[in-house]
Formats: sequence, C-alpha cells, structure tokens
Amino acid sequence: MANKNDNKQTTLKGSFSLHGKGLHTGLNLTVTFNPAPENYGYKIQRIDLEGEPVIDAVAERVVESTRGTVLGKGDAKVSTVEHALSALYALGVDNCRMEVNGPEFPILDGSAQPYVEKINKVGLEEQNAPKNYYVIHRKIELRDEETGSTITILPDEQLSITAMCSFESKFINSQFATLDNIEDYAAEIAPSRTFVFVRDIVPLLEQNLIKGGDLDNAIVIYERQVEQDKLDKLADFMGVPRMDATKIGYIQHRPLMWENECTRHKLLDIIGDIALIGRPLKGRIIATRPGHSVNTKFARLMRKEIKKYDIQSPDYDPNAAPVMDTKRIRELLPHRYPMALVDKVISLGANFIVGLKNVTANEAFFQGHFPDEPVMPGVLQVEALAQCGGLLTLNTLKDPQLYSTYFLAINDVKFRQKVVPGDTLLFRVEMLTPIRHGIATMKGWCFVGDKVAMEATFTAQITKNKI
Repeated sequence: MANKNDNKQTTLKGSFSLHGKGLHTGLNLTVTFNPAPENYGYKIQRIDLEGEPVIDAVAERVVESTRGTVLGKGDAKVSTVEHALSALYALGVDNCRMEVNGPEFPILDGSAQPYVEKINKVGLEEQNAPKNYYVIHRKIELRDEETGSTITILPDEQLSITAMCSFESKFINSQFATLDNIEDYAAEIAPSRTFVFVRDIVPLLEQNLIKGGDLDNAIVIYERQVEQDKLDKLADFMGVPRMDATKIGYIQHRPLMWENECTRHKLLDIIGDIALIGRPLKGRIIATRPGHSVNTKFARLMRKEIKKYDIQSPDYDPNAAPVMDTKRIRELLPHRYPMALVDKVISLGANFIVGLKNVTANEAFFQGHFPDEPVMPGVLQVEALAQCGGLLTLNTLKDPQLYSTYFLAINDVKFRQKVVPGDTLLFRVEMLTPIRHGIATMKGWCFVGDKVAMEATFTAQITKNKI
C-alpha cells in the first residue's frame, strides 16, 4: 500500500491516467489524477466542457444517487465517481485534482482495484498541513424510513466499517462484510466488483443506461426465472452465449472472489460516498441495507455535524499519565502562583500541544472577578493558552531554563462562553509557521467539554534570560 502518514496530509507524488468505457454512456473516457495543494480536498474537472468547470467532491454536490453517485455544478455533471473516491480515501490521499473528458468516470473492471494499483505505483507525498481527522465522540445515526436503510457511526480509534445487506432474492439473501482496519482495504475490499440483478437490467436499458455494461465490469445475478426469449435478448445484448432460463445463478467471466463479494462492494461504495464528507473519520460505521442514496444523505448529515463542531475538543483520559507534570512545567516556565495557569500537559507533538487547567473556586482572581458571579477573566484564558504555547516552544530547546517567551501580538481573540469554577479547561495550541529567528506564531483554543470557550492567534518571541 502507498505510504500513509497518520498525522500529515498527503497528495499524489505524480499524475496518472486510466482509460475505459463509461458504464452508462458507453463512451471511451479518460480520467487523470493529479497532485493538489494542502487543504484542497477532492475536485473533479470536466475538461471536455467549455470553461472546464470544476466540481467539488462534497456531499452538497450530489445531484443523483439512484444507480451511482452523481456530482453536479450548474449544467456540469459527472457520475460513477464512487470507486475512485473510495480508493483515494482508503489509501489516505487527502488532496487530489481529477480531470475527466466526459460525463462519467470509466467503469474499468467494476472495482476500485485499478485505482489502488495506480496510487500505489505513483506513491504519496507528505505535506506540511496536519491531517484533519474528525473524531466521533457520540453515536450519530441516520435512518431512511422509506427503504429501511440505516447508517450508524460510533466512537472508535480508527475508521472501521460493517455492512449488512438484505437482498430481495432467494438465491442471494443476507450477507455482511467488515473492514476493521483500513490498511486491509487494498486486499480485502478494493477488488470486489459491482453487481446487478437481471431483473434490473431491462429497466436500465429502457432508461438508455448501462450502454457500457458487460461481464468484464460487473457481476450479473440471475436469481428469478424469466422467459427464455427475454433471457436470450439479454444475452445477445451482453455479447455472451445464450443461457438456459431454468438455471439460476451468477453470470460472469471471472468467478466470485469471495462468497460475500457483493456486500464487500457495498462496503467499497460506502467508503467512496463518505469521502464526500471532506475529512478523514475516526469512528465505526455500521450500515444496514446501504446504498448510494442513504450513504450520501449520511455524508450530508456528517458535514452539518462537523460545521457545529468544526474545532474538536482534544481527547482527555484522566487516568492517563501526563506528558508533562507540574514539576516539568515549572522547569520550563518561570510562572508561579497565582500566575501558573497550566496544571499538566496531556499530549505533545512536533507542532502541537494539549494542556489542562482545573478551574477551582479557590482561584485568587475569583475574589474580585466577581465575588457574586465568579468568571475567569478572558485575559487569563489568553495567558493560559500562551503558557501552553510557551511549553511547546521551550520544550524544543537544549537548555529551556535559560529562555522565556514573551507576547509580540495577539489577534483574532474570540470568547464564546464563560469559564466558571468547576470547569476543566483543555488547551490546544498549534504552530502556524516554523520558528524563525526566535519568533513563533501559534493558534490556540480553550475548550470546556466539547465546546470552544475561547480562541486566539498569537505571536511570541523566545528570548534568552539575562543572568
């Protein structure tokens, strides 16, 4: 599998193209995948249309989901995108610009395997921006009352998916498929092919669809006996030998890879559709009777959820040992009571830090701010955030006790809710740029529970103490 970094965004190291016919149009199509800058996401460009319009691959752009996921912007549409998006998302590609010379992506062999092979061949390039995971902290569920389809997502340490399908067929009834580790996608999910029931092919032909369908790009399931002449016409259309209408079974050139290949392909489609959320997820998805319609509705629901909690509170396990305790903090920072405002550090990376302060009723500032309605002063919240930033920068120095950090600028300060006795303040501070000439620019947030209480951008200077 292409190298992935769980902490940094990635894009392709180079471009690649795939060629083939469109499932519905039968056109000869070429889709090209290109590297893209940080925070670009997935975008698809119709290079065959005037102005070469670009369509964002996000859930709001879904204009149809009956037989596949169709994205649109104005008059420009592109369909059958789910297999490509599934491969990009599962292999950890965050940013990619796709160009296609027609109204759909080529169907290829009906799976995501050709995309996986090309991505692995070209490789991934690590970018500077952090990978912007959305971590599921509570159960979220979408139920389609009309179809009985349900998608539920629960907290988990990584993305995992279980798909459960119930087909209206005596030949193929109920199946399930599970992907516990996204690293297994290439071997366990990507090769699974799309499928269609014989009973559905005639209506599709009447809608002038599946002009490019054949036994090389789909599994055909003949599970209900039809008249011999109808089956003969269908065989002639597919360009295969005529079959005995009394023999029920699978119709394909290649045998099934797995007994539950159809449901594995449903799982593949789920990943392609949740790619439209626009951010990598950490959570367990359980999908019952999934399909593009409910999948894309779920993606829209998740995008609304993310807008509510765009900046997520850091995970905090009170039982875990701190990364820095009060002793280490005192070694790095000169602050002492009553101005020592960070109790411990619970997470630390090269470019970020997560700290904590337990706000008690005994804080000195509550004596005058305010005696009858104690509220932590906003300026002290900013100070606490800056102390976290100081710990982040000073921890990188050889002799941190010889240095201090001082404010140069504070910008974009926003106070969103009161901080009162009994609150646990979680701080997250991230470097916006590398430290240059002793100058560090950072962005920070204070959280109470899962809500942002305050945020600010600030610049500090690292200065050697006068002895």
